[in-house]
Amino acid sequence: MTPSLTYAPSSGAMYRGASMLDPWTFTWQPGTVPPDARPVAPLEALALLNGRPGTRRLPVGVIGPKRATAQQIATAELLGRGIGEAGLTLLCGGKTGVMEAACRGAASAGGLTIGILPDEEWQAANPYVAIPIATGIGPARNAVIARACPVLVAVGGEYGTLSEIAFGLHFGRRVLTLEDAPVVPGAVACPDVPVALQRMAEGLLGLDVHS
Repeated sequence: MTPSLTYAPSSGAMYRGASMLDPWTFTWQPGTVPPDARPVAPLEALALLNGRPGTRRLPVGVIGPKRATAQQIATAELLGRGIGEAGLTLLCGGKTGVMEAACRGAASAGGLTIGILPDEEWQAANPYVAIPIATGIGPARNAVIARACPVLVAVGGEYGTLSEIAFGLHFGRRVLTLEDAPVVPGAVACPDVPVALQRMAEGLLGLDVHS
């Protein structure tokens, strides 16, 4: 059984059993739990950590089709909002559809959004991308997205999303799926956004609850 997480308000430190999280390297080190430590869920833990100096803002990848359904758009926006509320950085392909909806949701919650664009100029980004990165490498940028993110969440998708899922699994990333995303062995299908956010948080914190 995985030890529960606790948070000490006096120091701003996060504990997992008798181990303390280094929020810059996201590794667990030996530590002594102070008396004011209280239990927290993984997603709350990230929100608490990301509000403090000295925490590295690891990116979460949101992947999905440009031509998305209304349900996929709604799901992506809700997912992005949850990522933003946790103070996390959202990284995506920077274009329309699922990518734009996720960025819109994250931006509405004050989150930071990064777009890794296939295009040669940054102006091709959707209006909710705060940091547009033009690569000029076309679909090859899918591999960059998969390599850059410890956790990837796919919302629907076809061949492009399938390639990102495959790259993510090849690189040893935690890959979560929603809304009829391509089924690939190793990717974890989630029934809804709250479960996906929970699994995302566990992945970033190095918890192996569902591995």
